Amino acid sequence: MINSDPPTSPTAADQAIEEVVSQGPSGAIVLAGIATACVVAMWLAFYLFVFLPRGSLQ
Repeated sequence: MINSDPPTSPTAADQAIEEVVSQGPSGAIVLAGIATACVVAMWLAFYLFVFLPRGSLQ
């Protein structure tokens, strides 16, 4: 209720949250790595298939 004391022992949900947080942001790091690899691959493909075939402009 509104005036009741907060619980002093962690509940099962709190323990599960702490367990997940303690494992770290591995999913975010994997996602960032995949996105970075895609951007680098697109840049390399663009360089190889567009810039190199055009040669030097005079």
